[in-house]
Amino acid sequence: MWGRELWIKREGASHPLYGGNKIRTLEVWLAHARDRGAKRIWAIGAYGSNHAIATVLHAPAAGLDAGAILFPQPSSPWACENAGALVASGCPIVRLRSIVEVPFAALAVGRQAGAIVMPPGGATPIGTFGAAGAALELAEQVVAGVLPAPRRIVLAIGSTCTTAGLLVGLAIAQASGLWRGPLPIVHGVRVTPWPVTSRATILALALRSLALAIKRGAPKNTRLGELVVDGSQLGRGYGHLTTGCERARVAIEAAGGPRMDGVYSAKAAAALLALHRRGDGPLLLWASKSEVVLPPPPRDAVPRWLSGWC
Repeated sequence: MWGRELWIKREGASHPLYGGNKIRTLEVWLAHARDRGAKRIWAIGAYGSNHAIATVLHAPAAGLDAGAILFPQPSSPWACENAGALVASGCPIVRLRSIVEVPFAALAVGRQAGAIVMPPGGATPIGTFGAAGAALELAEQVVAGVLPAPRRIVLAIGSTCTTAGLLVGLAIAQASGLWRGPLPIVHGVRVTPWPVTSRATILALALRSLALAIKRGAPKNTRLGELVVDGSQLGRGYGHLTTGCERARVAIEAAGGPRMDGVYSAKAAAALLALHRRGDGPLLLWASKSEVVLPPPPRDAVPRWLSGWC
């Protein structure tokens, strides 16, 4: 594109049932839930949450039931697809009127016997370890010559879990000698507003995760690399599509790239193409959307709230 290479980490192809970056988060969270003796794991997110549908689809393989606590978001084809799949799964859904009700719903659900509740996106040090592992995987791919060491890794920031995890994993890779040379800038593109995606919030989660990693054997001299928080693609806010993200989505998909969504990955792609036009590379897009298209629920199973929203 424009005579220069772009690199894409296709996280969306990570599983034939449902892929995306949330698979990394759930690898650790599902094991944690089992170790705690939980019977049901609850995800929190918007109606079309990638994290919620990933949890509901993958929890049974870990021997767990799943449920979803959902709050409203603007309608979009990708959000409706995920919400329809949540309904079709038959999982228990706690539908809220506003995001401000989330703490109260989480507290009530968490009191149920055998329940464990993840925060939105699974964004705790437990959840970040999945993305940290992905960063080590990337370091191995660079060493193997699969791609050049990127100058920037561009990704969408929603719950901050993946961004913080990449910061930690890259730092561990460098401290352990796996990553040679300067670390790439982790360039997070806001899809949720401040203060959820404030730089301080992301770094605080990364530092807590790093402290836990060091406690469990990571090199003590590990230091985080550079973080950039880019708010240029947020538009009117979470779930609101923009002209720039739609153009980027069409361009990437037309060039043979992965499936993208206008809520998350296409906004990251819009920022990536702006960086690419100015010659700022090598660039790596962390493509987080599952490449699996989920089937719609049966018509007779669609609740009124879903049909009215979509």
